Amino acid sequence: MKFRLFFIIAGLIAVSGCTQTGMPVVGVSCSRSGSGSTLLPTTYTDALRRAGALPLVIPTVSDEAQAAAVMEALDGIVFSGGEDVNPAWYGEAVWNDTVEIDPVRDRSDSLLARAALASGKPVLAICRGSQLLNVILGGSLYQDLPTQYSGVVSHSDDRHKIGVEEGGLLERLYGADSLSVNSMHHQAIKDPAPGIRITARSADGIVEAWETPQIVAVQFHPEKMLAAGDSAWLPLFESFVSRTTQR
Repeated sequence: MKFRLFFIIAGLIAVSGCTQTGMPVVGVSCSRSGSGSTLLPTTYTDALRRAGALPLVIPTVSDEAQAAAVMEALDGIVFSGGEDVNPAWYGEAVWNDTVEIDPVRDRSDSLLARAALASGKPVLAICRGSQLLNVILGGSLYQDLPTQYSGVVSHSDDRHKIGVEEGGLLERLYGADSLSVNSMHHQAIKDPAPGIRITARSADGIVEAWETPQIVAVQFHPEKMLAAGDSAWLPLFESFVSRTTQR
């Protein structure tokens, strides 16, 4: 039923000519409630609308055909924050009881990520999304920073500074070698996947942003900062939406 509704909406979008009038359709992955309901903070869809896209909330998929069909209907995809990525995906056992896993979402997101990579369409990965794509590409994660990493930055605090690497998207957008970002995660990239370019780190070395030609990934939550009135983060979404129209 959920997927029937998704494709009815996608069909209405095609009929109404949204893509022909220059409004790209961008999907957003979601969490689930305990009863299985699809959950997504409106901060993601609000940010995409402000950036000029038509956001489409994606219910969980269960096989490759569904994931490929979803990507066919989209011009780009955002992988949102949420639960922890199952350590089994990168060959580890669960570290401790702070690790919260939703196997249904893990399967869905992995299917969508592989379909997105195969499609060549632009990807924006936020928080869990950044961790997920790193794992899909062959990297690994710290499962619980407080007990696995002796850093000096509290990554559960509201804001902290990140160092921005020259030549990356954040440096090109903001022209700065450091930025203040929010932080609300207990997992992070441990081994970066082969071929990704790290473009920002916190003072204690945690990866805060990375890129490939297809993917822009951030560990922080720009959509929350934008919703809180920090309009400086709108260009990050505008840059992503612009890429969805250039293929």
